[in-house]
Amino acid sequence: MKVKNLFSTKIVNAHISLLILRLFSGGLMLTHGWGKMMNFEQLSTKFPDPLHIGHASSLALAVFSEIGCAVFLILGLFTRLASIPLIVTMLVAVFIVHGGDPIGKKELGLMYLSMYTVLLMMGGGKYSLDAKLIK
Repeated sequence: MKVKNLFSTKIVNAHISLLILRLFSGGLMLTHGWGKMMNFEQLSTKFPDPLHIGHASSLALAVFSEIGCAVFLILGLFTRLASIPLIVTMLVAVFIVHGGDPIGKKELGLMYLSMYTVLLMMGGGKYSLDAKLIK
């Protein structure tokens, strides 16, 4: 590889980049949702309720987003639609639940928020089930 290629602004392969982004952002989010789902009964009375819809309902929406929508992202199925609940979940976590906390408490949520926003804008890419459905 030539040194000048290291500084090139040419996109290597956007579709592979989107695949990697989907796999990592969806896969890592599953770890957050899985713990909530496995401890649903214990968490359902004390989970944050920032939107005042009830602790159990707030938890159920978080689990839906963090597991259901994350699986859709991994598969690249309805990628843009699946990213919306994840974006909302991260907005609530960052700006409401952790609104008064220092940036260190918000940075993980902000990273996820940025990844899901890119997926909303770009879609799943060529290596997704979305691409197979469109053909």
